Amino acid sequence: MLSLTLRQLEYALAIHRCGGLTAAAQVLHVSQPALSVALAQLEARLGQPLFLRRPGGPMAATGFGTAWLAEAQRQVEGLTALMSGPTQTPLRLAVFEDLAPALLAPLIASAARSGLALQARPMGFAALAEALKANTVDAAVSWGLGLPAGLARHDLAHIAPLAVLAADHPLAVRETLALADLDGVPLVLTDQDLSVAHVQVLFHRAGLTCHIAHRTATLDLMRSFAANGLGVGLSYSQPAPRISHDGRPFVVRPLTDAGVEPVVLACHSAGSRDGGQSGLGRPVPPQPDLPRPELSAIARLLRDLMTPLSA
Repeated sequence: MLSLTLRQLEYALAIHRCGGLTAAAQVLHVSQPALSVALAQLEARLGQPLFLRRPGGPMAATGFGTAWLAEAQRQVEGLTALMSGPTQTPLRLAVFEDLAPALLAPLIASAARSGLALQARPMGFAALAEALKANTVDAAVSWGLGLPAGLARHDLAHIAPLAVLAADHPLAVRETLALADLDGVPLVLTDQDLSVAHVQVLFHRAGLTCHIAHRTATLDLMRSFAANGLGVGLSYSQPAPRISHDGRPFVVRPLTDAGVEPVVLACHSAGSRDGGQSGLGRPVPPQPDLPRPELSAIARLLRDLMTPLSA
C-alpha cells in the first residue's frame, strides 16, 4: 500500500504548475534540494516518473504523470473542502398533503430567496409520522393530530374548521355556523387517516349526530361533492378559489363552536414549546428553542404564509 502525504501531493502539483523545481521551491518556501528529494521519494513510491527532466528546459509531465497529477489535484481540492467545514445541509421537510397545495410551492420559493437549503415534499398522515420516527425527515408541517410521541411541536397557527356548502344550500345564507346546525345533516368528509375520526369526536363531544353521507379520497373531491349539493363538507384547509374542479361554486363558513386545531412544525427536540391558544386567523407568536437556525427561519416563513390562509 502506498504511503503518500498531502505535502507530497502539494509539492508535485506546485512543480507541475511552475514548470520546474526552482520556481516551485520559491513558491513553497522550501529549498530546491529538499523539494528534489521529496519528488524523488514520491516517484520511487509510485514506481514511475511524473516528469521528464530536460536540461535547461521546463519539467513536463509524463503521460502517467499527467493523469496522476489531475487526480491528485481533485483529491487535494476535496481535502481542502473537507477541512474547510461541511457545506450547508438541506433541511428535509415533510408537509402534510392537505396543507401542501397552499404552502409547499410558496415555501420553497421563499426559502430559495432567503438562501435556505430546503428539500420539502408532501406526505399523508401515516407516511409523515413514520418519516419522523425513522429520521428520514428533519421536521414536518402538519396538524397536531397523530404525531409520534416525544416530538417538539412548534405551533404556527390555530385554525377553526370550515363548513363547505353549495352556493344555494339553505345554510349558505349564514355568515357563521355552529356544530348544532349540522346535527344529522349529510356530511362529506375526506377519508384520510385521522380526519374522519377527528370529526366524529367533535360531534360526539357535543352530543350531536355525525351523519357521514360520503367519504372522498381528496379535498378536491370533497369540495366537488359539496358544491353539487351531495352534503356539507368539513375541512380545516381553506381553499383560495371558491369553485370546484367541475365548475360549481361553493361557499365556506367557519364553525364557531368546534374549537381550533394547531398547525405545527414538529421536529426532534426537547427544547421547543407550544404557543398559547389563538383565535381563528391569528398566528401564534414566535417561539424559541428550535434546534437548528434554519428551522427558525422556516417557521418564520410559514407563519407569514399561513396568515392569509387562516384569515
